Amino acid sequence: MASSSSSSAVSRLNNLRRHLDLEHASNEAARVNGAIYKVKVAGEVSEALSLGRAVVALESTIISHGMPYPQNLETAKQVEAIVRENGAIPATVAILDGTPCVGLSVEELERLATLGKKAQKTARRDIAYVVASGGNGATTVSATMFFASKVGIPVFVTGGIGGVHRHGESTMDISSDLTELGKTPVAVICAGVKSILDIPRTLEYLETQRVCVAAYKTNEFPAFFTESSGSKVSCRVDTPEDCARLIEANIKMKLGTGILIAVPIPREHSTSGHAIESAIQKALKEARENNITGNAETPFLLARVNELTGGASLASNIALVKNNALVGAKVATSLAQLREHNQSC
Repeated sequence: MASSSSSSAVSRLNNLRRHLDLEHASNEAARVNGAIYKVKVAGEVSEALSLGRAVVALESTIISHGMPYPQNLETAKQVEAIVRENGAIPATVAILDGTPCVGLSVEELERLATLGKKAQKTARRDIAYVVASGGNGATTVSATMFFASKVGIPVFVTGGIGGVHRHGESTMDISSDLTELGKTPVAVICAGVKSILDIPRTLEYLETQRVCVAAYKTNEFPAFFTESSGSKVSCRVDTPEDCARLIEANIKMKLGTGILIAVPIPREHSTSGHAIESAIQKALKEARENNITGNAETPFLLARVNELTGGASLASNIALVKNNALVGAKVATSLAQLREHNQSC
């Protein structure tokens, strides 16, 4: 018994030391020409990290640009509640008044939701500008991964990642989410690549970026609104424990890349997938005709598809995000338990 208590105490001290070292390093690195650029970590998130407990990072672009108000606020609160109910602490990431925040209060979530598209859609390339200008930024997958890694959060949940856009072979429109996955060791749990994109080319690009792509309880990569894209994956995981072992191996081996764990949309919400795909084709045609490109294209397509499907795509989007949060929280909890077990051995 004494040996077990001693190991547990050592484990907690090691977690605290690692967290304090990370915090010290980030504060030192953020001091530039006398100005201090600091990441604000919510108290409960900081405490959980210091104790080695499960934390799940969440992006904020889905709140500001992915859904209309008030569904965006309701969904954000519900997703955080699901994470908590399954044993983890939620850490929604955003930049408010020039300060990167990891973990938002209810008031900050409400502010971001009401700001909507007035908050800048912030990928990694935009972070410096939003911080320097004191602006408000809703973080995309790439920016959220960056901040999650910076403070030591290994698991991040989102709806779907960006990818290679259709006709990307001529436009070179490729999301920075993919390059971020190639260099930031955070596991991203999502429903695959948004089906408005070119899924086979996205998977090819991820292979080039050395990213392990795993599918949850299936051998096929999901297509966001539908359970399958027709593209096979080389890695299958069937339990949160499988995911935890995969994430820990990636980190322990210091591979330096992220992991993509693709979770199919729940079957009861995928029935409208084919109707949604038809709407996507129409929306893509309209986007080309109106010369809507770059980071404006995805929000336009998602909004237009929602209009064309009479709200079915938004309902499916909300359902899959909640399911991802459920799986992600279980994975984060399993990872925390695995680490505690390894440290006590």
